[in-house]
Amino acid sequence: MEQSPSGMSKTRDPVPKAKPSEDPAATPSPGPAPDYPPRRVVRRIMVGLVLAMLTSMLTNSIIGTALPTIMGELGGQDRLAWVATAALLTMTASTPVWGKLSDLWGRKLLFQIALGVFIVASLAAGFAQDINWLIAARALQGLGVGGLATLPNIILGDVVSPRERGRYSGLIGMVFGVSTVPGPLVGGFLVDSPLGWRWCFLITVPLAVVAFTVVQFMFRMPFAPRRDAPVDRLGAALIFSAASTVIVLLSLGGTQIPWNSPTAYVMGAGAVLLTVSAVLVERRAAEPIIPPRLFRDRTFVLASAGSVTVGMMMFGLIIYMPQYLQMVHGMSPTVSGLMTLPLVGSFLTTSIGSGYAISGTGRWKVYPVVGMVLCVIGFTTLSLAQVDPGPTTIVVGQICVGLGFGLNMQILLLATQSALPLRDMASGTASVTFFRNLGGAMGVAAFGAVMVGRLNNELAAAATAAGEAMAADRAEGTDSGAEELSIGLEQAAESAQGSPELVHSLPGPVRDVIVGAFDHAMQGVFVAGIPIAVIGLVSVSFMKGVPLRGGGPKRDRR
Repeated sequence: MEQSPSGMSKTRDPVPKAKPSEDPAATPSPGPAPDYPPRRVVRRIMVGLVLAMLTSMLTNSIIGTALPTIMGELGGQDRLAWVATAALLTMTASTPVWGKLSDLWGRKLLFQIALGVFIVASLAAGFAQDINWLIAARALQGLGVGGLATLPNIILGDVVSPRERGRYSGLIGMVFGVSTVPGPLVGGFLVDSPLGWRWCFLITVPLAVVAFTVVQFMFRMPFAPRRDAPVDRLGAALIFSAASTVIVLLSLGGTQIPWNSPTAYVMGAGAVLLTVSAVLVERRAAEPIIPPRLFRDRTFVLASAGSVTVGMMMFGLIIYMPQYLQMVHGMSPTVSGLMTLPLVGSFLTTSIGSGYAISGTGRWKVYPVVGMVLCVIGFTTLSLAQVDPGPTTIVVGQICVGLGFGLNMQILLLATQSALPLRDMASGTASVTFFRNLGGAMGVAAFGAVMVGRLNNELAAAATAAGEAMAADRAEGTDSGAEELSIGLEQAAESAQGSPELVHSLPGPVRDVIVGAFDHAMQGVFVAGIPIAVIGLVSVSFMKGVPLRGGGPKRDRR
């Protein structure tokens, strides 16, 4: 953590100040163990962190199963990506800002602000009356989740040594798994029950209030605010705008905005211009949101690249797997939630296991490499699901991908925290999380564009074939049912973008064509995950496997 000019209280900052001769940009070498708090103090802090993270993560996992029904009632299937992307967008863009402000104003204050924003946004989403209202509420919700997803890892870096951090980061991974296991089930139950989909948002409000109360009374981290430190508002605005432009282009590209169009070119050029401007501003800022010196560290650069690919694969699969199971396999929201348990259970296993293993040895590189290989195998297996009408391929593919996620998500963050100098720990943690969330937003948008584009092409081809067959029937005076199918497809054009229940209520031949089109479209999504996993494998393979620093202080750790 960066020291203030006047110095911080020893009770505030558990890490020692660098000696005057030390280069702050250099990778720190192992030295005497800092005076970290004992484990009993860390455990009390972790209670508040875990509750808050559980609350924020439950939201995304709950609505994943309910999204098809929500979109069928409020608008249309073609805007599903917006509901998911709005939260990912603001969560992503705000992540580095939360990290920097916590350096200036304090971890606890920022953590409680994030919880407050999340509570207000959840209430707004629960009472949404139209799709625009829901998207706006989800955007505000993502702003709060950005803080709740970033600050726990920064706080963990304050109070636990890099090597021992492995067991606690495994706990954070467990929170993700625990929130994701009941999430789809709760979401499916709420959609199927008289309560309805609105309670998918409202149910997290009391949990967030409890988390806020626990943080208030159990989170004790004295802090000396740096009132004189400037906030890089221009840099934050440029980073937000650049990320937003990229995600909007990916969301609309190929559907509402043709790729080969002036609008797409203008948005692409705007994203490049905003990114370059952000880099120039950050290079000159006194307190940059993302310090440019971070990019001189090889571990940080490659961990960020690997985190982008993990985010793309993970968020894309979580959002679109329930969609695939409900549309193609005709499962209810509850059953489709159960079918995601292999993904979550395997993630949970390797996340916890690798965290404890790393705490014992300090060596970590083999885990993300093996994990990325498993992701390649998993997406390859899922791409063959069309050949296997049963659940075997889906289950095996999810298990492989989940194992890969668990071996990458927290370990890449740990490696970065250990490699960076102490002054850059918070900014580096927030930045890697930023790139992972950016990858998630890009993955949802890109996978959504692939799915909708292929779906429209498949339905158009089916309508054309039915029209040609109908013309042939009329010429030959026969009746093969092509006319009925052609008329049915024309009338069901809007239904194809509706809820799964509506699609499966259509006449048999029409339903089969639409379900088949969804099946082909989702295979494109699974195939798109393979090169992303390969890029992630290349990134983590070139990382330096320097063991994590420290093993904790040589004193009572109880």
